[in-house]
Amino acid sequence: MQPSLLDALPALVVIDLQKGIVDGPKAHPVEGVVAHSVALAESFRSLGLPVVLVNVAGGAPGRTDFDYGDDEEDEDDGAAQDWVELLPELGARPGDLRVTKTNWGAFTNSPLHARLQELGVTQVVLTGINTHIGVETTARTAYELGYNVVLVTDAMTSFDATAHDHSVTRIFPRLGQCVTTADLLTLLAGRAA
Repeated sequence: MQPSLLDALPALVVIDLQKGIVDGPKAHPVEGVVAHSVALAESFRSLGLPVVLVNVAGGAPGRTDFDYGDDEEDEDDGAAQDWVELLPELGARPGDLRVTKTNWGAFTNSPLHARLQELGVTQVVLTGINTHIGVETTARTAYELGYNVVLVTDAMTSFDATAHDHSVTRIFPRLGQCVTTADLLTLLAGRAA
């Protein structure tokens, strides 16, 4: 990644790093995905760049056969109650944008696009879980909305290794720049100097 590939006002968008999503087997260790996302969030915040923390709390209309942990009958179930909670490691700050979605992507039926436009954001940098669902859907919509898209491939994973690899190798290069956390942190550090 070269310095010219990072816009003047990018926003970091962290997808579904929440208690109910990180559990269970993944293609890559979740700890690394979380650590990379945290490092990027801290760097973005230190530069005064927007950080968007996205969680999912339900499903799209018409989808009735999947339990998202938000049923009223589960109200007394502690696991169901914290299913949508962002990981505390993300260190959510009052200045962070928060988006709770009920679709795969962070833009659909949410105020995200309007908020980013108000701020003058022209680029989104994506991390999170699941690569081929929430991350890819958000990346596709961002691309269609005219954002420059950066995909931090070592800061994302999925429950399905084949689907993750397909997104990273076949889809993402057509939507934007694929980078590593280290490369992006180096580039951001150059801005602070």
